Amino acid sequence: MDVRDRILEAALGLLAESGAHELTQPKVSRAAGVRQSHLTYYFPTVTDLLQAVALRSLDTLAKEVYEARDRKRPGSLADALAHGSADKRRVRMMLGLANAADRDPALKPRMRAFVKQLRGRVAGFLETGGVQANEDEIAFMHTVIVGAAVLQFARDNAEARKEARQVLKKALQCLARRS
Repeated sequence: MDVRDRILEAALGLLAESGAHELTQPKVSRAAGVRQSHLTYYFPTVTDLLQAVALRSLDTLAKEVYEARDRKRPGSLADALAHGSADKRRVRMMLGLANAADRDPALKPRMRAFVKQLRGRVAGFLETGGVQANEDEIAFMHTVIVGAAVLQFARDNAEARKEARQVLKKALQCLARRS
C-alpha cells in the first residue's frame, strides 16, 4: 500500500472510531505511520483529506452498486445505496465537510465543486440501475441519500435502517417511472 493509501485508510479508521474532529494532522500521520510532512504533501489541509476520503468512500460504494447491478435483483440498487448510507464513516465525513465549510466560508466554492463531483457519481449509480435522470432528479436523489444517511446515523437502530432502505427504494421508483 502506498503512502497516500495508508493515509486515507488511517483517516477512515479515525472517522470510524471517533468522527471528523479526530482528523488532525498529527493524529492522522501517527495512525498512518508517516511524518506529518508526508501527510501535508498529499493533503495540505484537513478539508483536502476529507474530500479525498469522501471520494475513496464513494468509489467503494460505486463498486457495491455495480456488484448489485450484476446480481440483477430487483431493489438491489436501493439496497446497495442503503447499505452505503449506513456506513458511519461516510456520514461522519459528510458532516465534517459541511462543518468545515460552515466554519470557513472560503471553502464554500470548493464544496460547491465537490458537490458537482458527487452528483456525477450519483448519476453513474442511477445509470447503473437503469435510471436516466436529469440534473434536478440527480440533485433530488443526492439529497435523499444524504438525508437518509444522516437520519439513520442519528437514530442508529434497525427501524432507521429499514426506513432509509424504504425511502431510497421509493425515490428510485419515482425516478424509474419517469425514465
